[in-house]
Amino acid sequence: MHNFDFYSPTEVLFGKETQKDTGKYVKKYNGHNILIVYGSDRIVKNGLLEEITSSLKNENITYHLLNGIVPNPQLGKVYEGIDLGKREKIDFLLAIGGGSVIDTAKAIAYGLAEPENDVWELFEHQRKAKACLPVASVLTIAAAGSETSMGAVITNEKNEEKRAYDDDLARPKFAIMNPELTLNLPDFQTECGATDIMMHTMERYFTNGGNMELTDAIAEGLLRTVKENALLLHHDPQNYDARAEVMWAGSLSHNNLTGCGNDGGDFATHMLEHEVSGMFNVTHGAGLAAIWPSWARYVYKNDLARFVKFAKNVMGVQEQGTDEEIALAGIDKMVEFYHSIGMPANFAELGIHPSETQIMEMAQSCSNATGGHKGSAKVLYYDDMVQIYKMANQEI
Repeated sequence: MHNFDFYSPTEVLFGKETQKDTGKYVKKYNGHNILIVYGSDRIVKNGLLEEITSSLKNENITYHLLNGIVPNPQLGKVYEGIDLGKREKIDFLLAIGGGSVIDTAKAIAYGLAEPENDVWELFEHQRKAKACLPVASVLTIAAAGSETSMGAVITNEKNEEKRAYDDDLARPKFAIMNPELTLNLPDFQTECGATDIMMHTMERYFTNGGNMELTDAIAEGLLRTVKENALLLHHDPQNYDARAEVMWAGSLSHNNLTGCGNDGGDFATHMLEHEVSGMFNVTHGAGLAAIWPSWARYVYKNDLARFVKFAKNVMGVQEQGTDEEIALAGIDKMVEFYHSIGMPANFAELGIHPSETQIMEMAQSCSNATGGHKGSAKVLYYDDMVQIYKMANQEI
């Protein structure tokens, strides 16, 4: 195992009606003049926004609104939020939504804390942040895990670059997590979220050298739990207990609990997908599902023991055979699972058909974003990235 530093300072309020305490917790963390960031008008129509703003008024907290955040959140909206925050002298960011909204709030918080610098420089890794305004969230979709993580992902819509920046400065002060707020999500969003949750753990699971049995057991238990409850929600979307299991798994999957003792994780699938959603604006979870089988079949021989362990302990492969046969059976069962919850397993099923030129562009951009290489199960370089994209483009 490797040495590790586990840091997860976010206070979690989990359960029914917890959103009613939003104002109290904003006050607890010294928010006085806050910017509420959210996406669609769904939270207006269902009364959630009014419920939260009422709780803020009860604590004499001033608030301003920034809406219109979209999936694969855009840099232009971040700049808009920074401009608004400067004018209104914002001192706290509250995100109401999922990962896209929370990531936007984090990026705005970086920009307001260092207004003399361009926040995009962080995402291009030209510098490190020195400060960040406090951020918190009321979660309305279980997926990205941004509510407890150090990460944020933003798309520069001008050049189709989707980039991530990780820094403990942006870890949310608190996260309000009421599974009831996810009961009426469309099935596609629910299952994309479940896919993203599983991938956050799988990225940490498929490593070469140095793992802890306890961490593996936590990771495998989380993966089995999400797999079971994602399938349950596909047929019974109003199941509160299943929603709760998936929501809590989302936070645990990306606060690095499932990576303690490993080498930092693989995360090649995520980086490959960022280029796909940056170019084609597909939903992140669906993009991950479309790429992972090709990535797995490309790298499994280099990390065979982990793929066998995954096949047996997560996917329930019981067939006898060689390690290679068992590993491939586990990958096949993962594809079956994706299909069972309506997720794609290749680009055609995702609804895109990249040209060879586009594949080369995505691979080059991915290589640039990763400093030339990425991965732990197998270290990938430009040519490897091209091959994985081509495999995902051919598997029908």
